[in-house]
Amino acid sequence: QVQPLESGGGLVQAGGSLRLSCAASGRTITRYTMGWFRQAPGKEREFVAAIRWSGGSTYYADSVKGRFTISRDNAKNTVYLQMTRLKPEDTAVYYCAADRIPMRTIIVVGTYEYDYWGQGTQVTVSS
Repeated sequence: QVQPLESGGGLVQAGGSLRLSCAASGRTITRYTMGWFRQAPGKEREFVAAIRWSGGSTYYADSVKGRFTISRDNAKNTVYLQMTRLKPEDTAVYYCAADRIPMRTIIVVGTYEYDYWGQGTQVTVSS
């Protein structure tokens, strides 16, 4: 079982940057596509970005494309989300999760496709 632990959140001004980390314990994440999701107050959890288990492919929500970069270091069992040009609408709790199917050939974006959720890290962007 993969147990993600997110860190790196905080308060930042609009236009600033943050780097989130997701350190996974338990099972290695090498065979799992990993995703970042976020949930703002009063809203449903939404897909942000994902990186395929092989590390060769990534996929982003339109709202973050060109501003956020997902990466992974399988040797450290860690996934990262570099966030730049942050906007107030990026304010949310950010979660890391592992695809429920190991070595899936495609990247999926539905929350129901992911298991092993972390506790989340708060990102607040002030205007």
